[in-house]
Amino acid sequence: MYNIFLIGIGGFIGTILRYILSGLIQQGMRDASFPYGTLFVNLSGCFAVGFLSYLSENYGLLPGAQRPFVFIGMLGGFTTFSTFMNESMHLAMDKEAFMTFLNILLHIVLGMMALWLGRLIAYKSWR
Repeated sequence: MYNIFLIGIGGFIGTILRYILSGLIQQGMRDASFPYGTLFVNLSGCFAVGFLSYLSENYGLLPGAQRPFVFIGMLGGFTTFSTFMNESMHLAMDKEAFMTFLNILLHIVLGMMALWLGRLIAYKSWR
């Protein structure tokens, strides 16, 4: 139960940070139709997961309950894209080329299809 509480607090912090940071980046781009704020958050989240996971795996940074707080909570709330990319990196590091490719392909293609299907069902249901 303690870990769930820590993950929830971390998720709260990460979500607030995502909202503030992506908004600031997007506002700074002025009249940009491309989602620069989201791109920045996703890429910086990936960087943070890569940097911190390396230090955790090789130097013992973030032991015990700190890991789920940071990785699942804060960075998971900040961006789930970083978790997806971290899992893909682990597949690649394990020399699972097919599974790496499949993971990326399925997330992107099925994610777009699920998004489209959700929009279609909402459109059909509420028109």
